[in-house]
Amino acid sequence: MTPFSTKRSHRLLIIAVDLALILAAYVSAFYIRYQGFPERNWDSFVNLLPWILIIGLFFISVYELYDLRRKSTTDMVSAVFISVTFMAFITMAASFMFREFALPRSIILMATVFTMALFILWKRIYQRLSRGKVFGHVLVVGDNEETQKIVSHLKHPLFKGTKIKHVQINTDLEKIDELLPRVDYVVLCPHIPKERKSAIIYHAMKQEKEVYVIPSLYELLMSGASISSFDDTMVMAVRPFGLTWDQKLIKRLFDVIVSGVALVLLSPLFLLISLLIKLEQPSGSIIYRQKRLGLHNKEFTIYKFRSMIEGAEKLTGPVLAEENDPRITRVGLFLRKTRLDELPQLFNVLKGDMSLVGPRPEREFFIRQLSKQYVTYQYRNTVKPGMTGFAQIMGKYSTDAEDKLRYDLYYIRNYSFWLDIIILLRTFIVLMDKNKAEGTKQPAHSVKPAVSLAAQPKKKSPSDDLFLNV
Repeated sequence: MTPFSTKRSHRLLIIAVDLALILAAYVSAFYIRYQGFPERNWDSFVNLLPWILIIGLFFISVYELYDLRRKSTTDMVSAVFISVTFMAFITMAASFMFREFALPRSIILMATVFTMALFILWKRIYQRLSRGKVFGHVLVVGDNEETQKIVSHLKHPLFKGTKIKHVQINTDLEKIDELLPRVDYVVLCPHIPKERKSAIIYHAMKQEKEVYVIPSLYELLMSGASISSFDDTMVMAVRPFGLTWDQKLIKRLFDVIVSGVALVLLSPLFLLISLLIKLEQPSGSIIYRQKRLGLHNKEFTIYKFRSMIEGAEKLTGPVLAEENDPRITRVGLFLRKTRLDELPQLFNVLKGDMSLVGPRPEREFFIRQLSKQYVTYQYRNTVKPGMTGFAQIMGKYSTDAEDKLRYDLYYIRNYSFWLDIIILLRTFIVLMDKNKAEGTKQPAHSVKPAVSLAAQPKKKSPSDDLFLNV
């Protein structure tokens, strides 16, 4: 059995156990609540059970509860909490919609608590049994700077015990072939020439090794291309960046409905936050206004709850927020950690300056800098900026600009209404992760070396090379 089929079978196993645990949670709730199964209440549950399992399967898929290899315990618990909470609310709505009123709310709430406990226990046991202390052996192909960046990411506690072997871009394929049997995964950095990258992938696939490719920005331009032909010659049709008219219409209708409803429902929270800001600094403004560039680099005013002292950038000019930034107020620190400072942007969405989902809007100062550094940065402005986006759920505030650009270009190239829904749902996990909101720990767009790979001693034979422990 190949590693790929093994991974699929593991996912099916996890999903099957998850659905069985949802059923077990409801059975336990009935038994504790009634010491049995009253016919009328139980019949309502049985009638609703297919929908309960479908709802469960939906949120298990959206929050990837089946993929435990890449999740730390904290990530897993957060995903379980949010997904099971959503399951409870949607199940209550389904019981009302299908008029199964005999299924008590107390049963749903008890089953929700049991499901959370069972999910966390089961997934923690699975992680311990399947992962162990060593994530695997990784072969990284790239230059020193790119590899240092990869190593810094693999120093995350999730990858404790990972062993990394680094080879340069121009390393002989014979040497790479000799190393492949000793590794579990291959990581290809973005600046490898296309021909060499293709050859390495071919050799890795022959030995049934899983390959992770960090795409170049050019490769992202080609993603989503359609296949056509000139007579009997196959060609790839690369469409311009941006959305079609029907995609724009659906996206705009969704933005207006959701932002309008959210503004009404959240109005008490708006009043409370406004009061707290005024109590800490009575002379300061409640709403912070700033010029940003949106669709086609058109300037607009973005709204946020003020989280810094009044006039924070009068002396410094445009600078990114840093970790433990002294300009941030006490109320502002809480607002930033919970992302509540972003809520006034719902007015920007309603006005049409922004969308719920899209690349984050930047200031002209930073856009000019980044456009000089990355030619493809200009393609971010082919859609409206968003309150949240693919880069926000996959990265964090301090993620490198080039990595954020990759996520943004992927989103634009692969836009769908369904992708917007997934990003919005996964944003709730981001709200619970304080690391996602931390300021930069170093100058923007720079990479701090994690280890000095260039200082590693050279070996006479590739078979004698030692793996670098993370």
